[in-house]
Amino acid sequence: MKNLIKFGFAALLSIHFTAATAQNKNTENENSLLWEVSGNGLSKPSYIAGTFHILCNKDFEIKPKTWKALHQAENFVMEINYTDQNEVLAMQKMMAADKKISEQLTPEEAKELDKILADYGTNLKNVDSHSTQALYSLIATKAIPCPPNEVKMYEIELLKEALKNKKSVNGLEKVDDQINAIGQSYNLKEVISQLKLSNEYTIASQKMTEAFKNENLKSLDQLIKNPKFMNEKQEKLVLTDRNVKWAEKMPEIMKKQSSFFAVGGGHLWGNNGLINLLKAKGYTVKPVSNL
Repeated sequence: MKNLIKFGFAALLSIHFTAATAQNKNTENENSLLWEVSGNGLSKPSYIAGTFHILCNKDFEIKPKTWKALHQAENFVMEINYTDQNEVLAMQKMMAADKKISEQLTPEEAKELDKILADYGTNLKNVDSHSTQALYSLIATKAIPCPPNEVKMYEIELLKEALKNKKSVNGLEKVDDQINAIGQSYNLKEVISQLKLSNEYTIASQKMTEAFKNENLKSLDQLIKNPKFMNEKQEKLVLTDRNVKWAEKMPEIMKKQSSFFAVGGGHLWGNNGLINLLKAKGYTVKPVSNL
């Protein structure tokens, strides 16, 4: 179980700064981070829970309805299956790059990056052999307003409970899928530009935390689609394309077992969100206020 915490790196990459598209009129007033999926031949309902990957202890809460939905399901599905040792190895492997960061920059750019990294408690020398994706993950660590020993990972807490109750565990994608999405979305220069926004990320993270705790999807949607953090190309690669792939996999998973899907909250909402994609396939998807 210790390895699950140590190698929760993929969650850092897919932290809550994923954008959502325009809201669907049928769901714009339905505030909930837990949704029930039924109908279309399913013998039992499944659930989708929007998560906030990393939270400080003081802000961390999993609502009773979410625990109940997890207990009712037979299968627990995350974005990535952290119990798969091959996925753990893939996360370790992607940390390193074939070419040093400094070799991809001019001396002036390298000096500027070194100065930026000081704000993250490190320097270019320490991260020079890291991949662009690993460099990007620094944004997540800086945005969380508490030390590492005071954070909890939402999916990991759910996973612990799922394993305790001997549920099957699966993933919607592989580490390589997520890493490739980030790599295609943010080149080195774009990552450096994002690193410069550290204070804005921190402020946004605090506002998103409150919206998440209040299950205020409309507010959360407005915050996470801030174009400062993600342009249209990046949104397509990091969010929309992955949602479409997941929506293709989910029906077969739900048909076999009643499943509880835990995915970043930014994947639920909008015309290209999982809620509408599953509705388009004929499922009844409705918000859960209590169970």
